[in-house]
Amino acid sequence: MTADAGQNGRLDGAARRLERAMALLEQRMAHKVAEAGANAGGVFDQDRAKLAADLDAARSRERVLREAGAQASDALGRAISEIRSALGEAS
Repeated sequence: MTADAGQNGRLDGAARRLERAMALLEQRMAHKVAEAGANAGGVFDQDRAKLAADLDAARSRERVLREAGAQASDALGRAISEIRSALGEAS
C-alpha cells in the first residue's frame, strides 16, 4: 500500500464520518423543527382561547353598560317630565 493510497483511505473514512454526522445533524434539526411547530400550535390555540374569553367578557360588560345607560335615560326622561309638569303647574 502506498502513502497516497493510505492517505486516500483515511480521507475517504473521514468523508464518510462527516457525511454520517451531517445526516444525524439533519435528522435532529428536522425533529427540533417539528417539535417547535407542534408547540407553536398549542401556544396559538391558547392565545386564541384567551382572546375569545376576553371578547366574551367585553361583550358582557357592553350589555351591562347598555342596560345601565337605558335605565339612566329612562330615569332622566321621567325627571324632565316631572320638572316640566311642576313648572307648568307653577306658571
